[in-house]
Amino acid sequence: MRKLLALFLILSLAVLSACSMEPPAWAKPDQGDKKIEDLKIGLSVSTLNNPFFVSLKDGVVKEAEAKGIEVKVVDAQDDSAKQINDVEDLIQQGVDVLLINPTDSAAISTAVQSANSIGIPVITLDRSADKGEVEALVASDNVKGGEMAAEYIVEQLGEGALVAELEGVPGASATRERGTGFHNIADEKLEIVAKQAADFDRTKGLNVMENIIQANPDIKAVFAHNDEMALGAIEAISSSGRDIMVIGFDGNDDALKAIEAGQLEATVAQQPDLIGQLAVQAGLDVVQGKKVEKNIPAPLKLVTINE
Repeated sequence: MRKLLALFLILSLAVLSACSMEPPAWAKPDQGDKKIEDLKIGLSVSTLNNPFFVSLKDGVVKEAEAKGIEVKVVDAQDDSAKQINDVEDLIQQGVDVLLINPTDSAAISTAVQSANSIGIPVITLDRSADKGEVEALVASDNVKGGEMAAEYIVEQLGEGALVAELEGVPGASATRERGTGFHNIADEKLEIVAKQAADFDRTKGLNVMENIIQANPDIKAVFAHNDEMALGAIEAISSSGRDIMVIGFDGNDDALKAIEAGQLEATVAQQPDLIGQLAVQAGLDVVQGKKVEKNIPAPLKLVTINE
């Protein structure tokens, strides 16, 4: 009798355990009977303290509003833990599609997998997720952009020029890819004497650049993984009185103004608003059962001081 009772308890626990793993009905996206205008999009942005990501967010909101779709926007403030919590909150609110611009490509994987577990499609913007099922990555070709920056330095200064590199947030796919592209050319044709992370931040870019200049007074050029760091580097260079070429990445308004003023040499210009628009369309295509490409590119353009 005791054996039968024990077996009954084990089976009961197994059933309860299986049930507890099933997500609540209200959290599951029920897209089959929904009209496009009834869908809800969740957008998680790495930081709205960067003009590039503000433009990306605006592109998402503008495209969604044009289609009559509600968007819930959350700002991770460059905090990976906060972003995971933000995405979990969006899932709890019952969004039908998740658009995620990861702060850290590895860290965000758990949140992507949470969405996967209840069938919410995920689109990533500008940066990828290392794990989990992502329907599409909408981004510029970051590797190509890094190559464009290195090639421009070679064209302007010749082979063997001493250069420095300001890297983005460690762990972000954009950091890896822009760095890879830059090194594809620079490792053979330039001499990289310093590289250090400044986390895509203007103030950190200034501080890191000050240290690099002190340790390497003969550098001739700097490639920054984004415009915010490039603009910080310009401030440090100006204070030092040295003549050092700076190339950024993004093409934000402040960078374009700095190019017009003769301060910033060049930027690899993206189209963040277009990235946002393409991400919304990709999300809607997935919901409607249409096939989408795993990588959806947004064109790049090198904007220089000579244009």
